Amino acid sequence: MENLLQEVREALTATPARWLTLTETVSPAALEQTPAPGEWSAAECLGHLIQTERDVFPVRVHNFLAGEDLSGFTPSGATGDTPRSLRELAAEFARLRAANLELIAGLQPEDLGRSAMHNQLGRITLGEMLHTWAAHDLNHTMQAERALMQPFIAGSGAFRVRFEEHVLPKPA
Repeated sequence: MENLLQEVREALTATPARWLTLTETVSPAALEQTPAPGEWSAAECLGHLIQTERDVFPVRVHNFLAGEDLSGFTPSGATGDTPRSLRELAAEFARLRAANLELIAGLQPEDLGRSAMHNQLGRITLGEMLHTWAAHDLNHTMQAERALMQPFIAGSGAFRVRFEEHVLPKPA
């Protein structure tokens, strides 16, 4: 990527609107439906993104800038907050993301080479972590959309073959 900071900002800018649209247009029941055993619902994906947007990625950016090592993280689909509607959670995600986009906007190209020791992965650079942030964000948004697809795929009859790569759980 020629301009990583710009491309990461662009990718991270896109997803809050997707979540706001999903939570405004899709029923809470559909968003909360577990698509398959061991798979997260769309709502759990949103909860996980909020958790990492608050407690992981911005903390790690600050760690890199301060020359500190990084700690591991155990993923969860829960926000740990008091119960709120999914629309409120999507709005919270959008607020957190806006603040984090400002954090990224303050980074300079020379910051991308800063490195830190991760307790599970070894030495990583800020540039690698930014790639991970964008991929992580897109991955869990796609995971949520794949969860929402499952009842539609199940009811698509002969057309189901067109969606086999998205069927959960994956055939063994």
